[in-house]
Amino acid sequence: MLPEEQELARLEAEQAELEEQVTTAELELETLKVELAQFQYRYYQGPGRLYAELDEWDARIAMAESGMHPDDLEAQFRAKAAEEQARHSAEEAGVIEKSPPPPPEITPETKQAFRKAAKLMHPDRATTDDERKRRNEMMAKVNLAYEKGDQAAIEKIIVEFGEDPEAIHGDDIASRMIKTIRRNAQLRRRSGEIEKDRAEVEQHELFELFVTVKEAEEMGGDPLGDLVQEILKQISERKIQLEILRQTLADA
Repeated sequence: MLPEEQELARLEAEQAELEEQVTTAELELETLKVELAQFQYRYYQGPGRLYAELDEWDARIAMAESGMHPDDLEAQFRAKAAEEQARHSAEEAGVIEKSPPPPPEITPETKQAFRKAAKLMHPDRATTDDERKRRNEMMAKVNLAYEKGDQAAIEKIIVEFGEDPEAIHGDDIASRMIKTIRRNAQLRRRSGEIEKDRAEVEQHELFELFVTVKEAEEMGGDPLGDLVQEILKQISERKIQLEILRQTLADA
């Protein structure tokens, strides 16, 4: 084998490895987004709604205490802050309730379909602006289908896209080397973009709780169920506390 042929083989092997890494990273990122969205829905349907109710009881208690001490500015401030927190929690829970249900679980077959689509039609494989635009549009459809867990839709998009012209090798060695070098540079750039996108996802306010709950559930625990029971207990305690305060005001 000629030296240039050896170098081309090395570059193409590197390209194959980079494509596998980027495709895997793309898949993991999209899966993380879906799982986080599912968790957010579960959280607000359970603990989130109960926390809103708990905040409402805290606001009622704070208002009752402020009524007992009308000249206490700190008590008035606490009552106003508690009322604002209750309003915010209620609005947040209401928005979640109006949102559509989370996507279904992603099957291994759906993940495999995504990998196939990403390798075939990723925008970084484009050689012209028009081709990049077409690929962007197709990958957007693939991502949407994946988020819905729609394997059939992904497979249909693959068929619609057709055979990838970049997969055809028939050029001279020099041209193929240049194409491969540029492709590898594109893949490295995309890898960096994925890392940034993942970092943004990990900044979500519920991400740390999501990770903790996921790990606990994998070990057989039910942290969200336990949290629900704890909040229900606190709500019961607040009701008793408020009743005592009201009785005190009535006796005063």
